[in-house]
Amino acid sequence: MTEHADLVERKARARAEAMARRKLAHALRSDSAADHLKKVLTAHSDKVLAGYVPMRTEIDCLPAMAAHPAPVGVPVIAGIGQALRFRAWAPGASMIPGDFGAMIPEDGDWLEPSVLIVPMLAFDARGFRLGYGGGFYDRTLESLRARGPVTAIGYAYADQQVAEVPIEPTDQRLDLIVTERGVLRP
Repeated sequence: MTEHADLVERKARARAEAMARRKLAHALRSDSAADHLKKVLTAHSDKVLAGYVPMRTEIDCLPAMAAHPAPVGVPVIAGIGQALRFRAWAPGASMIPGDFGAMIPEDGDWLEPSVLIVPMLAFDARGFRLGYGGGFYDRTLESLRARGPVTAIGYAYADQQVAEVPIEPTDQRLDLIVTERGVLRP
């Protein structure tokens, strides 16, 4: 087995384990994570924010997004192998199904965020995350960071933390991680 094939297999196993942990954490969830996220976002109140519309058992960042005073966007998948684009969102926006089942605004301006709330399956203390494997957020963060400063905030349940996320050179590090237990700064 090649080194790359071994990494792919390790990530697949880690994703399966992480989905199970997140499902359990979601069932036991508390609202304190949203409070921690809102507090973190107050330092970025004048910046364009991008969050996400939660799917399945992802932790819900919509309350913090709704409270943000500057423009807010949600991701739209432009195509396989491409960076995400972000369409303006506000509570009550007309939403339609997008690629991979994510809900997206039916219309609205395109935004370029300088603060990004990132969903994940797992994370580690170094600030690395495990996503679904499409590389969308890694490509997006790399592209945004090439154009200027961007704050990447991982948002998850504390029980999604693992000892070490398997990484490869294209994986982008998060600047901080917010959970129901507080804020982790790698």
